[in-house]
Amino acid sequence: MSPVSRARKKSSLPTAPSVNGLFKDVLRDFSAVAAEPGPFDIELLGSEVVGQWRDVVVEDEPESQLGLELIAFAQRKITPGAAALLAALKVLAESEEERSAAAEALGVVLGRGIPEPEWAAEVGQVSVGECWRTGDVYGDESSLLCVFSRGDHSLGLLALLDFTEGGRVRDLVVIEEPHEVLAEMRSQVEEDGELVVLEKIEPADAHRLLVSGIAATDALDEPDVGEDYTRFHAIALTWARSLPEPSEVPPVAEWTAAQREEAVTQFLSDTNLPDADAAREIANLLVDHGCRTEPANPLRVGPEKLARFLESLLDGEYELEDEDAVAPVVLSWAGWAAARAGLSEVATAALLEEVTEYLGEYLSDDEDEDFSDYLDGTESADEALEVVARRRFAVPELSTVIGDEELTDLDPGDPEQRRLLVIGAHPEYHESLAAEEFDGADGLRLALETSIVDQLWDDEPAEVWTAAQNLLQQDLSRADVLDRLVTVLEGQLTETEEEDQLDYDLDAYRTALAEI
Repeated sequence: MSPVSRARKKSSLPTAPSVNGLFKDVLRDFSAVAAEPGPFDIELLGSEVVGQWRDVVVEDEPESQLGLELIAFAQRKITPGAAALLAALKVLAESEEERSAAAEALGVVLGRGIPEPEWAAEVGQVSVGECWRTGDVYGDESSLLCVFSRGDHSLGLLALLDFTEGGRVRDLVVIEEPHEVLAEMRSQVEEDGELVVLEKIEPADAHRLLVSGIAATDALDEPDVGEDYTRFHAIALTWARSLPEPSEVPPVAEWTAAQREEAVTQFLSDTNLPDADAAREIANLLVDHGCRTEPANPLRVGPEKLARFLESLLDGEYELEDEDAVAPVVLSWAGWAAARAGLSEVATAALLEEVTEYLGEYLSDDEDEDFSDYLDGTESADEALEVVARRRFAVPELSTVIGDEELTDLDPGDPEQRRLLVIGAHPEYHESLAAEEFDGADGLRLALETSIVDQLWDDEPAEVWTAAQNLLQQDLSRADVLDRLVTVLEGQLTETEEEDQLDYDLDAYRTALAEI
């Protein structure tokens, strides 16, 4: 979550070896509260207590009953600490049943002569200030800042919203100096205005985003949340009750099969990918993924949204006929959807850069392989799509084995290391190469294949990649395509005046390639 500086420091809540031990520690914490605590202090302590029992797993003790047991335990105590705990829980407890039980138990304790805490009536009573939302320009994530005040004292509640998973809340933080956080948000926009957005939103919209996001997270069996999520969960729901009623969102109609097909057809028409069948298959999955995770805007594009799609492929949620088509199709989809959304050139280039990194993790068994190795860093958004597809075809792997030697993390931009990768793909020649007995026709073919890989990498001449794409459309494998290209190059070789030297006419070579 950014920014999250100046968050409330976490107090130390001891780990109890038993339920009764936990309850005694909680009462001790409330008894130790300063003589004149502020309502904010009580709310924060109460929220930590509620969050603690959310995290406690006790054998044979259903989590939903642990709060009620704590309330019953406190009701049996005739102490100011018990009154303080119950006064806090009648507001901060997360279920209506627990809040009602705490109010009833507080009445019992007060009836025994324990005075009601002076701050009791103020707990949960806050004034709503401004609400701001900042996030990436794509709409993957945003940070929601809501300011709550009592008199001249204000705190901020910062929630990290993840729209790649339905707008759920990933973390919650209470901020000491919300005006300083807002200043940081504005500074981020000034520095990265084409990648970061900031908007002031209505409190009713903030209420909807916050409460629906928390509900979406709590509905998950094992949600991936930040370390402060449970700690500030109760206070977030308590303060949210001071916000205006949540704004309503018009019901979203699920996309029909015709709408999905129309989007896929438009994508294929605009991008003209070489393998139309594979492109259609993956584009269908991208649309399905968008409809499932973001039905209100299925075609929205962002790096994290595409990362989630690739994760679903790795997890086996979808089956693919041609996994080699994933990189060019996903990159093309990113560029197409970015143009459709009207993203700037800077935002589109940043999107493609991040997506290439994610593709590297998806396509490689080596997690350290960086797919951006296939880019020089100077490509425009449109060029990047073609460059990655071409170079990935030329050099599909960055590791190989030659003889008994394993070579890893080779640099595809280095011609000598590319040559090693070509040699590694032909184990039938390794023994002869090691004995320095490799020459003749086989030696020539291997040298020519290295030349073809170099030409594809450098895109010189450009006709080599065009010919390769034409051959791929004939359902040939990469090895067969390279073999055909080597044959074309070999047919253009002529002897030079220098002994054992061969050359070819570039124009004739281009013509031969164009005939494929």
